Amino acid sequence: MAAGNVNPFNLSDSEDEADQRAEDGAHIEKSPSVGTQGPSSNNPFSPQADAEPPALLVSSTRTSPSVEGISVSVAAAAMTVALAETRVSVDVIAAQLIRDHYILTALEFHTELLESGRELPRLRDYFSNPGNFERQTGTPPACKDQGLGPGGPLNRAGSISTLDSLDFARYSDDGNRESDERVAVLEFELRKAKETIQALRTNLTQAAESDTQERNKNYSSHPETQEPIRPLEKRALNFLVNEYLLKNEYKLSAITFSDENDDQDFELWDDVGLNIPKPPDLLQIYRNCGSALPSPRNTVDVAVGVESGELTGNYITQKSDLLQQQQTEVVEELEYQISLLNEEKQSLADYIKKLQSEIQSLRRTVPPPPHDQGSQPNPPSSSTTPQPPLDNGQYLDIRVASEPDNPPTESNPPTQTISNPTHTSSQPHAKLKSRGTVVFDQPNRKLSPAFQQALLSFCKMSADSRLGAEVSRIADNEESVMLMLGRCLPHIVPNVLLAKRERMVAHLCQELIPLILCTACLHPEPKERDQLLHILFNLIKRPDDEQRQMILTGCVAFARHVGPTRVETELLPQCWEQINHKYPERRLLVAEACGALAPYLPKEIRSSLVLSMLQQMLAEDKADMVREAVVKSLAIIMGYIDDPDKYSQGFELMLLSLGDPSERVVSAIHQVFIPAFAAWTTELGNLQTTLIPSLLARIEKLLKQGEHGLDEHKLHMFLSALQSLIPPLFSVVIQNAPFTHRVNLQGDIPPIEVTRFPRPASPLQDIATIVGSRETLSALLILYDYQLEHEGTTGWDSLLWVVNQLLPQLIDIVGRINVASTTCVHEFSRFFWRLCRTFGKIFTNTKVKPQFQEILRLSEENVDALTGNGILTKATVPIYATGVLTCYNQDEDRKLLVGFLEDVMTTLSLSHAPLDSLKASFVELGANPVYHELLLTVLWYGVVHTSALVRCTAARMFELILRGMSEALIDRRVAPALITLCSGPEFSVRISTIPAFGTIMETVTQKELLERVKMQLASFLEDPQYQDQHSLHMEIIRTFGRVGPNAEPRFRDEFVLPHLHKLALGNNVQATESKRIDIATQLFEAYSALSCCFISEELMVNHFLPGLRCLRTDMEQLSPEHEVILSSMIKEGEIKVENRGIGQAEGSVSIAASLVGEDAKTKFLSKMGQLTTSGAMLANVFQRKK
Repeated sequence: MAAGNVNPFNLSDSEDEADQRAEDGAHIEKSPSVGTQGPSSNNPFSPQADAEPPALLVSSTRTSPSVEGISVSVAAAAMTVALAETRVSVDVIAAQLIRDHYILTALEFHTELLESGRELPRLRDYFSNPGNFERQTGTPPACKDQGLGPGGPLNRAGSISTLDSLDFARYSDDGNRESDERVAVLEFELRKAKETIQALRTNLTQAAESDTQERNKNYSSHPETQEPIRPLEKRALNFLVNEYLLKNEYKLSAITFSDENDDQDFELWDDVGLNIPKPPDLLQIYRNCGSALPSPRNTVDVAVGVESGELTGNYITQKSDLLQQQQTEVVEELEYQISLLNEEKQSLADYIKKLQSEIQSLRRTVPPPPHDQGSQPNPPSSSTTPQPPLDNGQYLDIRVASEPDNPPTESNPPTQTISNPTHTSSQPHAKLKSRGTVVFDQPNRKLSPAFQQALLSFCKMSADSRLGAEVSRIADNEESVMLMLGRCLPHIVPNVLLAKRERMVAHLCQELIPLILCTACLHPEPKERDQLLHILFNLIKRPDDEQRQMILTGCVAFARHVGPTRVETELLPQCWEQINHKYPERRLLVAEACGALAPYLPKEIRSSLVLSMLQQMLAEDKADMVREAVVKSLAIIMGYIDDPDKYSQGFELMLLSLGDPSERVVSAIHQVFIPAFAAWTTELGNLQTTLIPSLLARIEKLLKQGEHGLDEHKLHMFLSALQSLIPPLFSVVIQNAPFTHRVNLQGDIPPIEVTRFPRPASPLQDIATIVGSRETLSALLILYDYQLEHEGTTGWDSLLWVVNQLLPQLIDIVGRINVASTTCVHEFSRFFWRLCRTFGKIFTNTKVKPQFQEILRLSEENVDALTGNGILTKATVPIYATGVLTCYNQDEDRKLLVGFLEDVMTTLSLSHAPLDSLKASFVELGANPVYHELLLTVLWYGVVHTSALVRCTAARMFELILRGMSEALIDRRVAPALITLCSGPEFSVRISTIPAFGTIMETVTQKELLERVKMQLASFLEDPQYQDQHSLHMEIIRTFGRVGPNAEPRFRDEFVLPHLHKLALGNNVQATESKRIDIATQLFEAYSALSCCFISEELMVNHFLPGLRCLRTDMEQLSPEHEVILSSMIKEGEIKVENRGIGQAEGSVSIAASLVGEDAKTKFLSKMGQLTTSGAMLANVFQRKK
């Protein structure tokens, strides 16, 4: 329809095009329908509503293209005058219009006559003859604007656009908005088709109504039987149900209902398929179910633009006959199409049988390929059963690079070969042979085939579907192109007819990908090829995953077909144009394309232009999914790059990605980029000499800079990178060992134990993938263990570097981190655990443990005093205990861990050293329930120890492991141990058990156990022997403030609040000022914590407020500033009590949340901002007030 360069499938979504479409849509809606208007129907779903607007638009803006200076408006005016003076026959008018070449006016005149039921034979014969519109002229475009005479071509007037004459081809990107002479005829045919559709809809309505009446009769006679719902009924009911849900604010249900019926448009009743008005809503139908509804067919067809005096007597009869004739023609046409499809089906079945018989005959005639005695056996692909000769074998065997049978490796380069599936065709294809072989630049790399295949598997491509298979192979001659068109067009044409919705358009575009690629490969003109590839990348506005995979598969097929030069000059510019596209899906396509095309680019471009493009996107793109794809593509680039000068750029890219705020990007860097980058640095020899030392140097620098505040995020970033380098490091060790020449893959090789290595984060971190296969790894592991156990490490440089340089530096770093930082301890613990599990048990026992033990120096002479052994207070202890000693879980390993923890606990206790390192060990191990029994064994050793210092330490450790421990274990082992400690003579040991008792009250729900703990705490508070124990009172108040808000309400109401009141009252008469300050400090913190709890009115009056008043008495003498805060809290509590007394007893008591009056609130907040929850800080405040 359109001119040669018009591309109807160019769906570019540029802003200019969007604006043009918006203007055109507005123009369409505002186009007036000029002419005599009949009375319009009030029913929007009547046939008049569905009909097209009048086509005879007598407007001054639409001019005839073939007569100079004469407009259609003038001709229409002349016709009106002529009709007024003498009535001229319509045949004379038609003849005059055709003779003067008013073709468009004649066509619209013919349409008006058809609508009025008066078909004119002259016009019908003229417009039915295609020869009247197929004149070929050589008029240059310059002459078309001047208005030609009778011999000139028909030009489309562009000033008026009606709904039925809108030519979408005029709005394509190429700027050519001309259309040929057949536009008028096609518009007429479109109108005829719409009339046919209208007639079929009417016929469908009549059939549905008659069928409904018949089924109503059957139902009245047999109400127990009910026929299944029909499609039209289902669509009508779906529409009414969706309308009901929306009207009644069931929006989520409506959305779900619409998603489940995605084949129906709920915004348009006509989509149901019935040519009747929309029935009443469900509510109206329900209310009127007992009475008959009025007939919805009370409508009258009204002609438009024709006076009643011009209608002939048999108008109604003619129209009904015309409608019946049109229906008959449609039925005949459908029957003819069905017969054609059946014939085509039969012919295809015969062709398939013929091909199958040819395959069988070829299999019988092809002799087996000869084998030389001394040559290597053929690869498996050459001995497999030949594939069926699809398309007569004239396709190139283009498969995605990630196929497992034949990956492109150094020994099997991804060169483009010509495959003939029959292998014995005696008729050579001259075009294929003349084309030759496409050779790609092979990098100087030594990656294992398994590793390269796993790396390329991150390219998202699709070739397992019909369309994927079409995209992944490209025709090479005309015959193959015809076969491809024959396969693809049957899938395209139905979608063209139905492409109204966006998803249908997307599916249609997807079907076009093979044709676009095939044409782009074979077209001789570079400009046309560039335009086709531009169409490919702009085909879908926001391609989803499946569509991007299809496009990437096509790009790879194109690249393997045309070679690296054309990939560089034709495909890469398309990627560069989209690098800053506004839609992230398009930028994602570019990022994925760079990785997928990497194996097929010239190596200079691969390591320069493509690397720079990806680096720019990684640094500038704001979409997480785009940066994730960039990281994966960079990993593929690292798998093919062989320029040593690019190492520093790769290292900077790794650091940049590690610092990315998105977890998706960081996960991709560990799973894909670091393994690929490590493989390259291994080949360069830089893994042990440059990469790992660089990361260690950055960690040491971070520790030096963070003496007053360590940047834990950066530490995690560098340490996680080191952890991802453990598998490549181990593969270097075993592949450069003295025993590698003794590896024998023949015979029975035992499988590797499932738990031998930690679970890899990705296939690229699997050591079997790095070394080539699991058989190779198994053979290497056997020799590795034997070498370590019997022959030593002499001459094993790669392992000696780990033992003599890496381990000492890591242990030194561990000794300098802050032991109180739980995050750092956990990170280094996981690192050493993975290192020891990867290198094996023999390596751990003979190389790792001795170095830690030498540093820690746990021996008998160091039990009584540390003698300067400060390393026991560092993070070395928890990291050694949780990262090295927990690697293996056999009996001897558990005994070693128990003994180490017992020695550390004893040594630190007897030397009065800080217990931070021991606490960190218990916290890290206690997080795993597997070690609860083991830790209780260690603590029981401390419970029965002869030294009170050790028993105190054991009592304090119980608090750290109770969270997450089962109540049965607490009842069986923890509670008896604590009771045993309380029965000892030392007050310090008893006081040390209070935090553990408090934690039990906070975490346990068993009533019997809670009562036992409550009795023990009550004995501490009520026994006269504890009345003067200041430290005991401090510990109890501190524990009450910590566990009170989370403890059982009954325990808090009956035990905590009354005893806090007593302690506050007793502190008022405390003679020692320092003790009074300490108690006041802890009471202030405890009451602040408990103020957020719900407190009954009785407790508020009897205990909470009196306790606050006692505390305020202490504050008046020690700190007037805090007295103001307490006064505000007391006043707020009193107001709460008064409000509850008058019926407002809702909500919890939040003493410190709101204060009476804005001034009081501001003052309270300012004072609280000056305080901290640290008791020492509050004590200092009190001291300054003395």
